[in-house]
Amino acid sequence: MSELRAIEERGREAIQADFLVVGSGIAGLWTAIRLAEQGSVALVTKDHLVESSTFYAQGGIAVALYPEDSPEQHLADTLIAGAGLCDEPAVEVLTREGPRLIERLVAMGAQFDMAGDRFALTREAAHRSNRILHADGDATGREVESCLADRARTVERIHPYERLFVQELLLREDRTCAGVLARDLVRGRDVLIRARATVIATGGIGEVYGVTTNPPVTTGDGIAAAFRAGAAVQDLEFVQFHPTALSLPDAPRFLISEAARGEGAVLRNNAGERFMPCYHPDAELAPRDIVSRAIWQEMADTGQDHVLIDFTGLDRERVARRFPTIAARCLEYGKDITRDLVPVAPAAHYLMGGIATDLHGRTTLPGLYACGECASCGIHGANRLASNSLLDGIVYGDRCAEAMFGESEHADGPLFGRSPFDAGCLGPPDLRPRVHCVAWRDVGIIRSAASLEAARRDASEWLARPPVAEGDIEVGNMALVTFLMASAALARTESRGAHYREDYPEPQDPAWRKHIVLQRGLDTGLRLTYAAVSN
Repeated sequence: MSELRAIEERGREAIQADFLVVGSGIAGLWTAIRLAEQGSVALVTKDHLVESSTFYAQGGIAVALYPEDSPEQHLADTLIAGAGLCDEPAVEVLTREGPRLIERLVAMGAQFDMAGDRFALTREAAHRSNRILHADGDATGREVESCLADRARTVERIHPYERLFVQELLLREDRTCAGVLARDLVRGRDVLIRARATVIATGGIGEVYGVTTNPPVTTGDGIAAAFRAGAAVQDLEFVQFHPTALSLPDAPRFLISEAARGEGAVLRNNAGERFMPCYHPDAELAPRDIVSRAIWQEMADTGQDHVLIDFTGLDRERVARRFPTIAARCLEYGKDITRDLVPVAPAAHYLMGGIATDLHGRTTLPGLYACGECASCGIHGANRLASNSLLDGIVYGDRCAEAMFGESEHADGPLFGRSPFDAGCLGPPDLRPRVHCVAWRDVGIIRSAASLEAARRDASEWLARPPVAEGDIEVGNMALVTFLMASAALARTESRGAHYREDYPEPQDPAWRKHIVLQRGLDTGLRLTYAAVSN
């Protein structure tokens, strides 16, 4: 890995803003709106403003709003789901500050489903109470994303830049973050963006697996760029696989929300037998990692590539009203969820780890912040509690903005960076399906030393290749993320939450109650350290 190099600024388009936000899901949009209260904001996204995992989120937002529930109960449920790896202060912030910020979101215009004069709340797996706020039945993400995007477009100080792909972070001579070098995907030219503080909110890594509920933009770009620049990342071994994604030939892996099981839908194997009570006393409402592995086992036992979700025991009108998006999408592929059993299988869904941050979104690189799915401050532990992700984006986006307000102006000066190709690859486009295959097979739902070593070896070979003219930078990011996930998973010699090692099947070794932190050294190699879990 080479040292920092000077960035040539002449001849490149330049943008200057007080604050830079990279990513336009719930975390990025919320942060941008808040930052605009005190300065100009460059809002950068590599696709269109509303193309993010947030837009496709169905289930809802977990938040304790009424007296029969409480932030303390929400905290307790989150800690249990996180399998001993949640940092309790981070969860306490999430559950305590969530209700106030949801009120602010409603004041911005977000419209959630109502039951009389109260919000209609539902329950999902591992929640002890009905606390899931939802919109238009199963279109919560679309409502929230549209509301925040509409607001961002009308705020004078926010300047959205669509189809701008961040290639690398820019550093000042004192190694503080100065902005980014991006590629204008429409005009085919580089753009320098300077800011006094930068926040990464680029979402997850689902596209690394290919079999995913995430949109294709989720290639781990922010995590890869932050790591290359020297920021620490943590908990990358913990990838949540959603148990129930639509599994039909030629159909996208469309999410069948966990709220379906919360409302009473059950899982059956291909013999028509309900199987979840055999795996966990909470049956279909067991934590996601348990349900995913149970489905995986049933598929292996029956030789099928799916199991079946059954809505037919529920009231047909209620199903159609509660899940209009799911019903319409399944009907496109010939399945009426009120009458038919629907084929489903697990798919990569959410990354619990990410760029290591404190409780205000600060990374280990001064001037760089992170929030949302690409960040890791210890909220989700080894297994995210259902519907905590959208709340995470709002709460920690808000805290990022508050901290960024205090960033001082920096004098203009020379810019430095590390090429995206000296610790990654400008990969050939045809490498993408190979990355998909290796990640899914070797760093998937069930892992072992042999599979993880194979993934590391393959990823190392990809990263060592010389850059390819007109290559795919996203593929380079996917290769780097695969290497980092496999490295962390290989180091964690236990099974915990979403990380399951068939060579270490006994769960939750107390000696492993710690975070695995990965960081790039100033010279060469990968530095692996540990961080204590905060109680």
